[in-house]
Amino acid sequence: MSLPRRTTLLAALLAGSLLFTLPSPVGADDEWLGQPAPDRQSEPQTSDGVQGAIAPWVPPSRRAESTWKTLATWQVVPGVTYEKFDLTDARGNIRGHLMRVDLDEPGVSFDYAGRDAIASSGRLLKTVLNDGAIAGVNGDFFDINDTDAPLGVGRDRQHKFLHGRESGWNSAFFIGRDGSPQIDILTASTSVKQFPDIKVTNVNSPSVRQGGVGLYTPRWGKLRNYRVTDGQKRKVRMVIIKNGKVTANKTKIPKNLKVQGKILIGRDEGVRKLRKLKRGTKVSIKTRLTPRPKIAITGNVILVRDSKRLAIDDRDMHPRTAVGIDRDTNEVILLVIDGRQSFSRGYTMVELAKLMKKLGAEDALNLDGGGSSTMVAKKQNGKVRVVNSPSDGRPRDVPNGLEVFYAAPAPASEPPVDEGGELPVP
Repeated sequence: MSLPRRTTLLAALLAGSLLFTLPSPVGADDEWLGQPAPDRQSEPQTSDGVQGAIAPWVPPSRRAESTWKTLATWQVVPGVTYEKFDLTDARGNIRGHLMRVDLDEPGVSFDYAGRDAIASSGRLLKTVLNDGAIAGVNGDFFDINDTDAPLGVGRDRQHKFLHGRESGWNSAFFIGRDGSPQIDILTASTSVKQFPDIKVTNVNSPSVRQGGVGLYTPRWGKLRNYRVTDGQKRKVRMVIIKNGKVTANKTKIPKNLKVQGKILIGRDEGVRKLRKLKRGTKVSIKTRLTPRPKIAITGNVILVRDSKRLAIDDRDMHPRTAVGIDRDTNEVILLVIDGRQSFSRGYTMVELAKLMKKLGAEDALNLDGGGSSTMVAKKQNGKVRVVNSPSDGRPRDVPNGLEVFYAAPAPASEPPVDEGGELPVP
């Protein structure tokens, strides 16, 4: 039986729970663990760096079917449904959390959720969400052992561009100018108008690229020691810009500096280019994202593109978070897979991609996993709570997330009626 979409909620409400079979996420053409197989993906699989359990090899004859059981389901708000499920296959048990967000439903929208200061810690996903959010999942991979800042691109509706890099961590989910959801590569380009040869490689990122120049704004928070230069103290230069003019050009980064105005930090070759920015020099800096999104958040690997699976790693099992787009229904699919627990082994990247395809996603992106994998949703009692089982035993502090909002449409106004109950003559 094919996996249900819009009928899942109704069926579960009528039957209490739902049992059916579907083809296993592991196809008969996949081989691993002692068999000819592609290399593990080179990108990190989780921010926490925990070594994932290796998925056991299963012969093709045992990959035919999996059993799906719906444990709970409800309508979060009109156009948004949540489903908790168990899936059992030859590799073991899985606990998953599925949310469908219908962008054709009036009042439903997405935004980027983040902290007031990008380089800060101590915020759970539920507290990272902006006021009024009714659901969300964790977002980008981040510098978990140092600055706690996201690695990639971020843009929200209120503050616009927040952080990003020219290249290297740019696979993103975003809402386009026309309101359509997209999964594609985003490029953050930053230019210094008066000095076009200064190549700014990243903005509000955990690390300035070697040989490059990084830009830091008040949204970053505080620069602390040489964290953003990966501890490098020699061949480093910092330029402070306020009100469009250079106010300082130094070879040292203070231990604790609150960013005010704009700060450029260069490493190696970037140092030579920043020397020319003398005190009093006029500087205009402009940053733009291409394409031009309304909101954006990045992950590390595009799992599915145009219904074709791109994920190759079918070995390492972890808790997972993914976002996908079903273009047939104009739904955004949010999926969290629990892992590192007795009732849920976690998923490989290939399994995650295959399940996203079976759920209807033509495009899908892998977000941060491991202990970061978290889904929150408005429950039937009206409170927004964590609905999955984070592998740390408690929700982890995360830097950002993808949040869902709902604004109920205003009721249609009725035409005036006179005292006799008749419509007035125009």
